[in-house]
Amino acid sequence: MEGSITDAKLPLLPLLNGTPSLQEEGPYTGNGSVDVKGNPASKTHTGKWKACYSILGGEFCGALAYYAVGTNLVSYLTKVQGQSNVTAASNIAAWQGNCYLTTILGAFLADSYWGRHRTIVVSLTTFTFGMVLLTLSAVVPPNMHRSMATFPQEALSSLGLYMTALGLGGIWPCVPTFGADQFDDTDVSEKAQKELFYNWYYFAVNGGFFVASTVIVWVQDNCGWGLGFGIPTLFSVIGVVGFLASMRFYRYQKPGGSALTRICQVVVAAFRKVHVDVPSDSSLLYEMPGKESAIVGSRKLMHTDGLRFFDRAATITASDEASASRPWKLCTVTQVEELKIFARMLPIFLTGVIFNTAEACFPLFVEQGGAMDNHVAAAFALPPASLTTFTCVCILVLAPTYDRVLMPAVSRLTGVKRGLSELHRIGVGMVFAVLALAAAAAVETARLRSVEADAPAVSILWQAPQYVLVGVAKVFGVVGYIEFAYEQSPDAMRSLCQACSLIMVTPGSYLLSAMLTIISSVTGGGGGHGGWIPENLNEGHLDRFFWLMAALQLINLIAFVCCAATYKRKLPTT
Repeated sequence: MEGSITDAKLPLLPLLNGTPSLQEEGPYTGNGSVDVKGNPASKTHTGKWKACYSILGGEFCGALAYYAVGTNLVSYLTKVQGQSNVTAASNIAAWQGNCYLTTILGAFLADSYWGRHRTIVVSLTTFTFGMVLLTLSAVVPPNMHRSMATFPQEALSSLGLYMTALGLGGIWPCVPTFGADQFDDTDVSEKAQKELFYNWYYFAVNGGFFVASTVIVWVQDNCGWGLGFGIPTLFSVIGVVGFLASMRFYRYQKPGGSALTRICQVVVAAFRKVHVDVPSDSSLLYEMPGKESAIVGSRKLMHTDGLRFFDRAATITASDEASASRPWKLCTVTQVEELKIFARMLPIFLTGVIFNTAEACFPLFVEQGGAMDNHVAAAFALPPASLTTFTCVCILVLAPTYDRVLMPAVSRLTGVKRGLSELHRIGVGMVFAVLALAAAAAVETARLRSVEADAPAVSILWQAPQYVLVGVAKVFGVVGYIEFAYEQSPDAMRSLCQACSLIMVTPGSYLLSAMLTIISSVTGGGGGHGGWIPENLNEGHLDRFFWLMAALQLINLIAFVCCAATYKRKLPTT
């Protein structure tokens, strides 16, 4: 199997694991990347920003298309296809859940077999095909046979939605990692540029969201759904063409075989040697000779202390010396370290579950806004859902500002060149998530007091701070998770780790949904009457729910600090 030690001859003499060394200056990258022809990638003619422009442009087009569908999908399903609010909400929830769940499949294919570039191309094509089906569903003529009156629209839209979800599964985990691959982390100057890429990637995502939630939504509501879906479909096609047009500039990382298989091999080999003593000298553990790793597309990893149980998988026994290479019995140090690194990263990823509930509270923010005075001027009523623009604008302003203003300022205070590490950045994002929910709770408390006092309704603009704070939390937290997933993951597991950071959105949404159901039942909200969140918010206590979520975010922040304080960073590769 590719990526295992099956095809390698087993040198049974103890080998030194090696020590990190400085990358020698040369015409080629030092991270094992290749060009489009499979040759070592040139530092001059490939990668860096000239390769990233098409990647960021493709991400902008893809994000515009995704948000053009997701932002206003409930209107299409209810007004055009005649679905009930409950059915439409259920279908949208299932679609959004699938969008994140399929990232595991996309990451698996990228890391194991296809590589990130091929996975992105196939996924972009699949996503675009789904957009075409959605557009066709919006232009199907209504005067068809009665028994087939709704079938074509529903079938085309359902198939289109699930095709887009399948495509996003390969786009979301692979695009940020493929973009980061364009910078050689063995080169100091390129590594510094790579840290800026994450911010511009998130800027491109939210640029697409801003255009979709303003211009495209207006087109859908005023010019029809055929044009409303057709325009983002065209952008998706442009993104695919632009991405393919720059192939000769890209740097490619070879797929390293199934990471999940390698993890299972280490676990099985360790348990098979449960009674074997691990040598105190790590140089006695099994590793491939020379500079090359047994895992295709991955550099060697240095041995680390901790989780010593799994070192048994790399411990050489008499039976190993007498037999041929057996990856389910003897693994390399690099393979064992892959599992250790992933195990250490997992608690950090899990804190993303609670963190993502902050944005998942947006529907409650919209309901809160619906109970407030939405008249900004005498003749202008601001739709409650439009306040999400504050979050988007905040991200669009803060993402580039972080590079040019915040990072240099923080760097002067901390003495660290990059300002904040990825873990510090996640922690700052979590602080702002706490403040966002606390702000929402304070606004709701003030709103309820004004209702009790028969005072004028509180202006909806008082919600702006909570939306802005969520935007700040995302710039720090979400980008921090993206950076953490790339920087700390092994070479051949980067897409998988990126998928793990993304998929935490799904349990976060499920958790919030479960909490709403339980709290509604416990506080007497059955049937939509009474309780904390009734149909008429003036009769409830939505503020208590927001305070509860703020407390949960605070507990999560404390848990994250504990995990971050004990986290052992990945050692330099050899």
